[in-house]
Amino acid sequence: MGWAGSLFWREMRLAVRVGGGALVGVLFFLAVVTVIPFGVGPDLNLLARIGPAILWIGALLATLLGLDRLFQADRDDGSLDLILMAGRPLELVVLIKCLAHWVATGLPLVLAAPVLAIFLNLEPLAIGAVTLTLLAGTPALTLIGAIGASLTVTLRRGGLLLAVLVVPLAIPVLIFGVSAADAAVTDPVPFLTPFSILCALTLVASVVGPFASAAALRFSSD
Repeated sequence: MGWAGSLFWREMRLAVRVGGGALVGVLFFLAVVTVIPFGVGPDLNLLARIGPAILWIGALLATLLGLDRLFQADRDDGSLDLILMAGRPLELVVLIKCLAHWVATGLPLVLAAPVLAIFLNLEPLAIGAVTLTLLAGTPALTLIGAIGASLTVTLRRGGLLLAVLVVPLAIPVLIFGVSAADAAVTDPVPFLTPFSILCALTLVASVVGPFASAAALRFSSD
């Protein structure tokens, strides 16, 4: 599996260097979390109630920032053609690229969530619940986004179309992520039900996402 490790670190370096990396995603996450309270108003109780939803929406939008370049850069420099001709399992290649992309862009959002949650007047229990749900759910957002990125890889400006394709598919992840965070605050027992569904969605996305993305990439290369 030496080639897999080399591919992972290559994708990590590219994700950090190319626009839409960890710093840009966290800054966008910060902008969303700080702007929405201005529209809602200074009601701290209201902010505490909708805080998990704000953090999840911010994480979803920040995840969309760099997804259009997940395969676009490889197609532009010819690396995608070399990957297709290398004989490696393309599904595994996609999974590794998604994992590296999440570590470089999604994991910083999870780490920033507890700090940003303070601006929304969230209690420590709510902060822990939101962080845990983001840790379990953001990989699903990246894997779902990989499907849209592979479908729009041949388009020069496919970012807007990618968002149109990905957001409806990411709605279930958003629903159960927010539901689990809210349940942890109101009653700890129901937390396990939506959280288990959220984890199941991530597992399903880890299987369906690479296969669907690989099929789309093969089709685009024909």
